[in-house]
Amino acid sequence: MILLDENIIDSQRLLLQSWKIHIRQIGYEIGRKGMKDPEIIPFLHKTADITFFTRDGGFYQKDLCHSKYCIVHLAVGQSEVATFIQRVLKHSNFNTKAKRMGKIVSISHLHIRFWQLKQDSETLLE
Repeated sequence: MILLDENIIDSQRLLLQSWKIHIRQIGYEIGRKGMKDPEIIPFLHKTADITFFTRDGGFYQKDLCHSKYCIVHLAVGQSEVATFIQRVLKHSNFNTKAKRMGKIVSISHLHIRFWQLKQDSETLLE
């Protein structure tokens, strides 16, 4: 499942849907409006195979790596989110659910970096 944080604006959610990317968003189709960050991680633990996209940099932490989910921090402008989500989903390192699970990813205009479960160092892709 592709899950968007509540902080992703409506226009970007609608754009992803127009591209036939099946997504759900916290506060709309799943969870509840106003979910706080500390509530999101336990929610991800309960639901397997989620790729969670957020603009909140607080989620880019190595200790959040877990085999049941992937977290992607989008270090881009709010009107660029859909394009960068599409880039992540098409990238050869992340283009399947199996390749994404266990990773905490941060994507920006300059690079993609990520932590992976059972690895001690951060990986940088340019």
